[in-house]
Amino acid sequence: MVPNIRRAAIITKMDSSEANAAANRVAGLLSKSKVKVYSVLPLEIDGAVPVSQEKLEDIELDIVLAIGGDGTTLRAFRTIPNKIPLFSINSGGHRGILSEVGADSIDEAIHAILAGKYFYDSRIRIKTSVNGKAFPPALNDILITRVSLTRTPLVSIKLMGDEIKQRMDGIVVSTPTGSTGHSFSIGGPVLHEGMNCLILSPIASVNRMPQLVIPVEDIVVQSTYESHVIIDGQETFRVDADKPIKISRFSDDATFLRLQKKGMRQLAKLGFSKFEF
Repeated sequence: MVPNIRRAAIITKMDSSEANAAANRVAGLLSKSKVKVYSVLPLEIDGAVPVSQEKLEDIELDIVLAIGGDGTTLRAFRTIPNKIPLFSINSGGHRGILSEVGADSIDEAIHAILAGKYFYDSRIRIKTSVNGKAFPPALNDILITRVSLTRTPLVSIKLMGDEIKQRMDGIVVSTPTGSTGHSFSIGGPVLHEGMNCLILSPIASVNRMPQLVIPVEDIVVQSTYESHVIIDGQETFRVDADKPIKISRFSDDATFLRLQKKGMRQLAKLGFSKFEF
């Protein structure tokens, strides 16, 4: 049985009047159906309870609505408690590859959710740790790149019992969800989002190391020079030279709330919805 939606939180794109207007519309529709609505600060909505990101863990939420672009969705998944389903609305964003609907479909979408006409879509996430210190999980990708622009490091990649050593600017480790992100921009394949694998994409490898699609197993990366570790293109951490950077599957998958089953939903958002021969 589909559970009732009783408590919902809304996260929006920063400084977007379009996203804020959509958030007010969503909150109004939910409130009419007796759903308690929380607005994640700095967002403030009349009739909603303002709450900080840190306090979300203290609330038994049934759903989180991310309103903005893909960046808002990625940020929301690092903000909300694990296993809370997220519904993404593209309003004020660009392509909205991760989103389920646009701002023009808000009314129909909220009515469908309240009627229980939805399903859950789980996606793997990955995490990075250095010396036992864990960084936030990534839904899309983890980029490891050199800090110095004048020295090309020797990068060691240990995976599946083997070790690869190459001089390169860095490497992108992407999930299938993130295959349309940074990995795609440097020539990587687009994978079905439900697959259970990772993509390794070297950046400017001196010996032209190929991109690899591998099972989801631990990867350890070491660079002879200081590196930046960038989570989903949004959070950056500095790592000293020769420190092992471990990448592994995060314990909790990301859960999207979906309304319609689609095959390769990313292709339409990338502009490949029509094929001509």
